[in-house]
Amino acid sequence: MTPALVTKLWRNNYDVYVKCINGRFALPATFAVARLRHKPFVLVTDTWTTLGTTFHRLAFPITRYIYRHSDAVVANGEHVKRYLTYVGVDSDRVFVAPHAVDNEVYSRVVPEAERDSLRAKLGISRDWKVVLYVGRLEESKGVGFLIDAFASLPRQGVILVVAGTGSTAPDLERVAEERGVIDRVRFAGYIPPEETIPYYAIATVLVLPSVSMPTGKEPWGLVVNEAFNQGVPVIATETVGAAAGGLVQDGVNGFVVPERDSAAIARALQRITEEPGLRERMSENARRVIAGWDNDRMVHGFQQAIEYVTNGRKSCR
Repeated sequence: MTPALVTKLWRNNYDVYVKCINGRFALPATFAVARLRHKPFVLVTDTWTTLGTTFHRLAFPITRYIYRHSDAVVANGEHVKRYLTYVGVDSDRVFVAPHAVDNEVYSRVVPEAERDSLRAKLGISRDWKVVLYVGRLEESKGVGFLIDAFASLPRQGVILVVAGTGSTAPDLERVAEERGVIDRVRFAGYIPPEETIPYYAIATVLVLPSVSMPTGKEPWGLVVNEAFNQGVPVIATETVGAAAGGLVQDGVNGFVVPERDSAAIARALQRITEEPGLRERMSENARRVIAGWDNDRMVHGFQQAIEYVTNGRKSCR
């Protein structure tokens, strides 16, 4: 709690108050100040399911009230807009600002020498196919299901690179050992964001095997945007926001599979790594789709919401 926040919000003559969905104190405090000052309030959210923790269940009536009484809501994808309308928000007040990354940065051409340097560091031959995971190693990420799926692939010519750190790292190494694939899995540890681009450049496919938790579903998964900029197809579970929000298109630029289903992940991996021409077609589609999924498109969603609440629209106080 930051009580001084209320004073700052009250004393400054803001025209519009904008607040993201998180913050057990900051969210209701900002909303209350905006109402008391008779100023527009814009909520920003990437939540697309009702959260199941005890706290969130008890607090949901307040959250739903803020949803319904915000003057405008910026949703970080069409899947979020669908959820908001489901809980009673007027769709006319919901503006979509799809999650984006700097496409120019992530689409840079990675020289072959740089790729070879990374392969040498990881102990990977140039002709091996690389299954890549980038992200935190936590239960919600479902990486254990990916390792199970990988274990069913042919032993020759395919390697799994797991880039990230987290509380489940020791457990995942043990799973890889038990499944007999520890020699074909590279646990690369934490990779700074600016150093991930070469990893995408050597990848055959990226997998984001996230699972639903009481704390919610994967809000988006920006690694999908990053991978697409390097032309890397993505396998994502249906609980990943980038899949529910339409960026990952099943059979077009990747596959969308059920969560907690290692067999489904394995089938998708087999198709991308073995079916002639499929990976190349998906790669082209990934680059085509991500080209229109940029920061300008995201900014436009915020602009629409601000213009809506400042042009004399009816308030939802």
